[in-house]
Amino acid sequence: MNKTFSITTAILVIAASVFIFSNSSFNGSVAVANTEVDPAVAELAKPKRAMRAFSSEQELKDYFRVLEEKRKRDSERRAEQSKSVSTNSSGLASPMASADAEKSAKEADDSVTNNQHAGVDEGGIVKLHGDHLVILRRGRLFTVKIGDNALKPVDAVDAFAPGVNPQSDWYDEMLVSGNTVAVIGYSYGRGGTEVNLFDIDELGGLDYRSTYHLRSNDYYSSRNYASRLIGSKLIFYTPMYLGYSGGDPMKQFPAVRKWHNGATDKEFERIIPATSIYRAERPVESSYGLALHTVTTCDLASREFSCTATGTLGAPGRVFYVSPSSVYVWTTDWQYGHRNGDKPKSNSMLYKMPLDGTAPSAVGVTGSPVDQFSFLESADNHLNVLVRSDGYGEQMWGSEFAAGDVALFRMPVDSFSDGSLDAPGYRYQELPKPEGYTFQNRFVGDYLLYGTGSGWGRPEQKDAANLYAVNWANGEVNNLRLKHGVDRIEQMGKDAVVVGTNGNDLYFSPVRLGETPEVKESYARKNASQGELRSHGFFYKPDGRDSGLLGLPIAREGRAGYRHLVEGSAAILFLRNESLSFDEIGEMEAKNFSNNDGCRASCVDWYGNARPLFVKNRVFALLGYEIVEGNVSRDRIQELRRINYSARVNAKRSADEE
Repeated sequence: MNKTFSITTAILVIAASVFIFSNSSFNGSVAVANTEVDPAVAELAKPKRAMRAFSSEQELKDYFRVLEEKRKRDSERRAEQSKSVSTNSSGLASPMASADAEKSAKEADDSVTNNQHAGVDEGGIVKLHGDHLVILRRGRLFTVKIGDNALKPVDAVDAFAPGVNPQSDWYDEMLVSGNTVAVIGYSYGRGGTEVNLFDIDELGGLDYRSTYHLRSNDYYSSRNYASRLIGSKLIFYTPMYLGYSGGDPMKQFPAVRKWHNGATDKEFERIIPATSIYRAERPVESSYGLALHTVTTCDLASREFSCTATGTLGAPGRVFYVSPSSVYVWTTDWQYGHRNGDKPKSNSMLYKMPLDGTAPSAVGVTGSPVDQFSFLESADNHLNVLVRSDGYGEQMWGSEFAAGDVALFRMPVDSFSDGSLDAPGYRYQELPKPEGYTFQNRFVGDYLLYGTGSGWGRPEQKDAANLYAVNWANGEVNNLRLKHGVDRIEQMGKDAVVVGTNGNDLYFSPVRLGETPEVKESYARKNASQGELRSHGFFYKPDGRDSGLLGLPIAREGRAGYRHLVEGSAAILFLRNESLSFDEIGEMEAKNFSNNDGCRASCVDWYGNARPLFVKNRVFALLGYEIVEGNVSRDRIQELRRINYSARVNAKRSADEE
């Protein structure tokens, strides 16, 4: 699916999908705890080996040949059945179509990204390199000096290789490792995931180094990020859908080439041999073909872009999550079974792919997570996952219309094996199903929090809503009442904050996560809505155990969530938290909304354009091409100065000065 289709069409697809999935039935609800099973006996019955890799290229080819023959037989059987069975189609869309309880003050100083895990950096639009901010916007890279109390544009370069036509490309994410800036994007014109590398010096100067293409399908998700950085290791999750077309699936396997003018497809070199591809010990039953789910690791400490990859073959629907030790991929396929009244049913498999290079393992599961925030690899050596019965993954806007029953899946991380067995029923705890469609969830401290809100649509008039708080260790469920919907759940020290709308007003509700969770008094910002939907739009900077400063982009009242793709935020709102009591200390507003920048690539802000930035003891608001610095007193923030870092603006300024 190409991101260049119209935004209006995208919203209609989302709305239609919400209706379809909210009215589809799951063939059997999510499994609940089975108290008749002795957990010790069940665990001993599981095989403890990991998944098996293919031994050779020939074995892999034979595997695909057998699958193709089976597909043909199944297709013929379905054709015969359709002659005698009247099918009532439900219109089901094809699936192709925090963990740490509290970050230290030092970690907050070192990062300007609202990451899910401390130590696992996520690809974003703004990073910190020494005394400089590095910003990715609309196909260009910018640096701004903030060291020595400065606020000054330094450099600007294209985020792509010289001499290429970038009009079919999207440059979405950026990471900084040492003196290397990596820009990750997707090129429809040149084939797959694109990585552009730049050198950055201590003065903020940028120099293009090289470009690499990684053959893959589009990784885009409305909530997740494709890249992570752990130390100097750049980690990608990329899917490759292997349709049943009769061709050679191995020609689609992940491969890398170094870009140069005149580069050809023949220069792609496969980075994943058959011996690094794994499969579960049960057959993969997929109506829509297979996917090769690949984790690629590249070393940014070396100037050569050396990469290794590990893959698993599974169903195409996917949600992935990166912990400090592993990448987890939950795959889901939707099928129709004539024996069950043509009701859809899901076949799911959960894969654990360790980052230390050891063999992946797997377990059969039920349902599907909503997004990466549905996962927590907890300190007690368990994987905790919120699942819903009706969902098939997070690709594109999949997270926005997950529906159905709700359960908490909890299993020891060393219980994964070769994928021959299902996780037992007692691993699932049935949870209350909230009313509404756009589902938000987050693990904060000892709790899983979830609820529903307006999401990409227009803010709803919602005078009351449920927020569920589940202690993931003991299973205790608390039903908390809010004065608004649930559009954002964020960690705030050892507690949480829930952001949502009620008509034209934007609410911030602090939630105490002690022995008994409790919603404290909300702060209401009249005539406002969220300016950003991405998780990176929020940031909380603690300045004590029970105090700190939070920032969030806001927009005009009643603005539909999807408008953040084409409209900038009006301001960054700052609130002070003092023992879960919120007070507004002010906002820093945008004054220049012009995008007359000669944009050639990534001209829609899919990953947002506004961020609150807390760097050491300074506070900034990134608002499109503006950066505003504020002077913060105990109860007030006032604008100190602002710059426009746009290359076009600064080029004109330089010409005028000459």
